[in-house]
Amino acid sequence: MIMIRSIVRPEKVDDVLAALMEAGFPGVTKMSVVGRGKQRGIKIGEITYDEIPKEMLLTVVKDNDKEFAIRTIIKAARTGDKGAFGDGRIFVVPVEEAYTISSGIKETAEGQTEEVAI
Repeated sequence: MIMIRSIVRPEKVDDVLAALMEAGFPGVTKMSVVGRGKQRGIKIGEITYDEIPKEMLLTVVKDNDKEFAIRTIIKAARTGDKGAFGDGRIFVVPVEEAYTISSGIKETAEGQTEEVAI
């Protein structure tokens, strides 16, 4: 399993969430964040804004779904045909285990599931 962390423009969040749902990835965690990218913020006149509001979306998918999920996010989050500075970033990290709190079921990266004794 892998976790995809997507940092996207706030106005693109609904498009990305809808695209992920349609693609078969309904499980997403969303949080508001601020930060800056390679462009080091935005300078308007004499004022530099280096904390730009963004949304972070976290989703966990199976390894073989990684490329499809990433393409889905890029297509929905990109501004215009070629994109623009500030469209965001995607980070991919491995997930070794995941636990469902309500059932106590543990899922491993190898696809094995087992119930955890509480």
